[in-house]
Amino acid sequence: MEEYLQQLPKLAAQTKKENQQYFALLKKRTPKNLDYIMQELHDKEFEKTDCLTCGNCCKTTSPIFTEKDIERISKYLKMKILDFTNHYLQRDEDDFMVLKSAPCSFLDLENNECTIYDVRPKACAEYPHTNRRKFIQITDLTIANTSICPATFKIVEALKKRVSFDLSKK
Repeated sequence: MEEYLQQLPKLAAQTKKENQQYFALLKKRTPKNLDYIMQELHDKEFEKTDCLTCGNCCKTTSPIFTEKDIERISKYLKMKILDFTNHYLQRDEDDFMVLKSAPCSFLDLENNECTIYDVRPKACAEYPHTNRRKFIQITDLTIANTSICPATFKIVEALKKRVSFDLSKK
């Protein structure tokens, strides 16, 4: 897995332009059943993929923390909201609350397990978002996630085979 994770950013970079063209066409000709297709591809990939063997998302990026996330996690950690926020979070350039550092403060690096799994942020629970309803709205995020999440990369490649366009005509 480590070797593949080292290759993943390069693989994602090599397919980025193709993926951007693909998703632009997909937005113009979105199949009515796209969300069902994505759910199926997501489920099929995660039958084979064990996130605990990877943990790259937790090691390299931060989820967005909503107010509800902050309240729930603070309560779980028996911390005041302000103390939790000051200790772990900062505002990013888009004005979202994110972790101050990577890897995630709540990741147990020994086994890639989340120490706050039962109360983790909504963004973590939904990651990599490939089974989300109205998937067509998050294609830019999905392209970005192909460089972080091996499963996302494989799901996008499977989607391109399942719903194909001739990109050479563009």
